[in-house]
Amino acid sequence: MKIKKSGEKEGMSVKVSAYKGMRDFLPEDMLKRNFVISIIKEVFENYGFEPIETPAIELWSVLSGKYGDEEKLLYKFKDRGEREVGLRYDLTVPLARFVANHLQKLPRPFKRYQIQPVWRADKPQKGRFREFYQCDIDIIGVNSLLADAEILKILYTILKKLGFDNFIININSRKIFKTLVEYLQVDEKKEFLIARAIDKYDKLGEKGVKEQLEKTGFSENERGKIFTLLEITGTNSEKISKLNKIFEGLSTREPFIQEIQEILKYLEYFSVDEKYINFNPFLARGLDYYTGIISETTLTTPKIGSITGGGRYDNLIGIFSGQNIPATGSSIGLERIITVMDELNMYPFDKKTVVQVLFAVQDEKLLKKTISLTEELRKEGIKTDLYLGKKDLRKQITYALNKGIPLMLILGEEENKKGELTLKNLINREQTRVKQDKIINHIRELLHE
Repeated sequence: MKIKKSGEKEGMSVKVSAYKGMRDFLPEDMLKRNFVISIIKEVFENYGFEPIETPAIELWSVLSGKYGDEEKLLYKFKDRGEREVGLRYDLTVPLARFVANHLQKLPRPFKRYQIQPVWRADKPQKGRFREFYQCDIDIIGVNSLLADAEILKILYTILKKLGFDNFIININSRKIFKTLVEYLQVDEKKEFLIARAIDKYDKLGEKGVKEQLEKTGFSENERGKIFTLLEITGTNSEKISKLNKIFEGLSTREPFIQEIQEILKYLEYFSVDEKYINFNPFLARGLDYYTGIISETTLTTPKIGSITGGGRYDNLIGIFSGQNIPATGSSIGLERIITVMDELNMYPFDKKTVVQVLFAVQDEKLLKKTISLTEELRKEGIKTDLYLGKKDLRKQITYALNKGIPLMLILGEEENKKGELTLKNLINREQTRVKQDKIINHIRELLHE
C-alpha cells in the first residue's frame, strides 16, 4: 500500500497494520465464522428466538455504573457535540436500554438473539481480543427458572452440533453471596466485593484472591471460610447437601439451595446429560447486574477460559424502564469457539472459497454465450465466478487452484459447435465433455459428492 505524506518522498511505503487486538479476516476465515454463526442462528431460531440489533455507540449514561470493576475496560470518548459516549462492552446493557425504549411494542415473554461486535480495552491474548463478536440470547419478562434452563439447553445443543464433547457448563446462583455475607456476619454491602474477588480466581489463583479480599477488609478467618467452598467435592446433589450443612440455620440459605435444585430439575426435564453440568459454588460472574442463576462453560482441553457466560439480571432493565422486568440470558464467545475449532481441526469441510465453479474465458467471440451460460448457473444457485481478465487458459487454471475452486468450465469453438462444455474437476484432475443442457445437474452431482 502506497500512501504519500507531507514531506515524504515519492515511492516511499508506509507501514500499516490493524490496531492491536483487532483483526482482518480472509475469505477462508469468514467461511469458518459464517459456518459457526449459521449453526448458532439455526438453534436460536429453532427455540423461538428472533433477531435484533443495537448501535455500536451508546450514551455513557447508559453504559456507566453497570459493569463494576470491568468499567475500566470500556472505550469512552466525546463525540463532536461534546457528548460522552462509549463503544458497547457487551450486548446485555444495550438490550436493557432497547427494551425500555420499545416496551410497548414487545411481546412478553420477549425472546431475542443478537450477533454483533463488542469492544473492550483489554490485554489481547489467546482467544481474547479488543474487538470480538458476541452471540447472545435473552428471555425478557419471565420469572420462572424454566427460562434459565432453556437458555442452558440451547448452549448445550449448540456446542453438541458444533462437535464439542469436552465441555462443562458450570452453574451457580448469585444468591450464594447473600448467604455468604450472612454466614460471615459482615456488612451486606460486601456481597459485591466477595463476588468480584472470586471472579478473578482463574487469573489470580487462591493467593491472589485472598490478597484481594484482604485489601477490601476481610479477616484471615473470613477468607478461610470463603475458601471452604473450594473444598466441596462430589456430585451436584452431594455438593448441595454439604452446603446445606455449612449454611444450616441461615435465613438466606433456602432461596439459594432451592434455586440450584430447581434449575437442575429443569435441565433433567430438557434431557441435558448431567455429566455436562457442574454446580460450582465458587462461580461468581463479576458483573454487578446479575441477581440469580449464573453460568459459564469451559473446555477440559484446550484451556482457553470460558466460551459461554451469562445469568439472570432481574433489576437491570428496571434502571432504564422504571418497571420491574425480569430477564435472563447468556452470551456465546464466538472468537474462542473458532480458535478452538481451528486448533482441533473440527470443521466438517476443507475449503478456502464459497465459489463452486470458475467459468473460463477462452474465446472473445464466444464471450456473449459464456456470460449467458454463467448467468444460468447463477440463477440455479451454483456459485460461479466468471474470469474477468485476459490471461491464457493455464493462468486461469492456476487462479482457480490458488482460490480452491473445485470445478472449471470451458467454452471453446469446438465445444460450442457440439453444444457441449469442457468440465475440469480440479480436485481429482479429471476432465470430461458435458452437454450444455445437462451441465447444471452434472455439476450438482459432483458438488454433492
